[in-house]
Amino acid sequence: MDLIYKSTRNNQETATASEAILKGLAGEGGLFVPSYIPKLDKSLKELSAMSYQEVAYEVMKLFMTDFTEEELKHCINSAYDKKFDTESIAELVKKEDAYYLELFHGATIAFKDMALSILPYLMTTSAKKNHVKNEIVILTATSGDTGKAALAGFADVPGTKIIVFYPKHGVSPIQEKQMVTQRGDNTYVIGIEGNFDDAQTGVKKMFSDAALAQEMNEAGYQFSSANSINIGRLVPQVVYYVYSYAALLARGEISEGEQINVVVPTGNFGNILAASYAKEMGIPIAKLICASNENKVLFDFFTTGCYDRNRDFILTSSPSMDILISSNLERLIYQTAGRDAEKNREFMKELNTDGVYTITEEMKEQMKDFYGNYATEEETAQTIKEVYDKTGYIIDTHTAVAAAVYKKYEKETDDKTKTVIASTASPYKFTRSVMNAIDPSYDSKTDFELIDELEKLSGVKVPQAIEDIRSAAVLHDTVCETADMCKEVKKILKIK
Repeated sequence: MDLIYKSTRNNQETATASEAILKGLAGEGGLFVPSYIPKLDKSLKELSAMSYQEVAYEVMKLFMTDFTEEELKHCINSAYDKKFDTESIAELVKKEDAYYLELFHGATIAFKDMALSILPYLMTTSAKKNHVKNEIVILTATSGDTGKAALAGFADVPGTKIIVFYPKHGVSPIQEKQMVTQRGDNTYVIGIEGNFDDAQTGVKKMFSDAALAQEMNEAGYQFSSANSINIGRLVPQVVYYVYSYAALLARGEISEGEQINVVVPTGNFGNILAASYAKEMGIPIAKLICASNENKVLFDFFTTGCYDRNRDFILTSSPSMDILISSNLERLIYQTAGRDAEKNREFMKELNTDGVYTITEEMKEQMKDFYGNYATEEETAQTIKEVYDKTGYIIDTHTAVAAAVYKKYEKETDDKTKTVIASTASPYKFTRSVMNAIDPSYDSKTDFELIDELEKLSGVKVPQAIEDIRSAAVLHDTVCETADMCKEVKKILKIK
């Protein structure tokens, strides 16, 4: 049976997988969700004998039923190749009492590569399937990592342009350098005077602007998204949770059917939502541990049932999680509201107008598999140092937030279930914060001196992604006010 997608804000709006990938965002600002979560049709034992690419096919074929086997395998094999510096694509490393799932072995050394390496292939295949004549304009807001991964994925892909907005003063120096040095005739990077939420709101506004869509169509363009609001981003993320369980089973670390916990450093909620989809597919995951930094809007939500973005926005050393409007949470709200689009739309309206909504006790009960906590800046730095001192293993700031929250969870519950921590970025991406945590005397060194010091300390070779930007020229230097984002897009597309 074909799986269809529905809008979280209008149950009458449906799409095939390829149509949902092309649109990115549903009408009225809704998100596309699968009409049901399919069950895996291979046993855990069978999956444990498979490569990453084979697991990807077994998962994605169930969500993308309008793709042929040939089309889907072409997308998977084109994405997960030599762009990754490890044959296994995602490494599972045991340190102390946890398994770190290293999701940063792709071209831009962050977990976004896991989905954004395949999205351009899914997008161009979808365009062909749906006889799209317009050029696709990927419009994306980034808190640091999505931007570079999307730019790298879509650079010079025929029939596409990509425009990335990022908070000018809200990403790490390495993240910014990676974006502003991006080559490609179809790539555009714009800094905004504002934070990630401002960028994300501006992008969503353009997606739901009917007059702009008409102007775009007349000029031969149509928008799509590379953010995790696009199901073409979300579905590939489900794969690595299925794969991590299969890898643990293959290594004899767990027995078939044994439950594990998963800890995910969370900002926009897509990565942990993917883990919950893996659980619904049949992967024995017990607790979904949602780790926040000091922008702890999700921790407060899971604790109280009240989502409240009316608070100070804090710039932290884990900038990819500096988010107060977690877009993908809407998919969980819709699901726990009984897939009632009207009810969900009311919650989102309250969020938009008052910045706050409160779910029912019944909905909260359905979220009992989730546990939320947060780590302060001090706890994050302390965790980096402790893990390094005890094991010699160096983790980035986002992974450290997850590791700190895992320790809190363990202490609070005494739960000894084997646990996978999603390690979402290479420490090379946040060198200054990481090295300062290990030893504050490193602060006097330049960013690239710190990179060389990190190589000495970790014994891990400097990734090519970092070597590439050492002497790269800045190719994108546009900065605008939030109010002028649409104007900049029109300028790029030469729409008057």
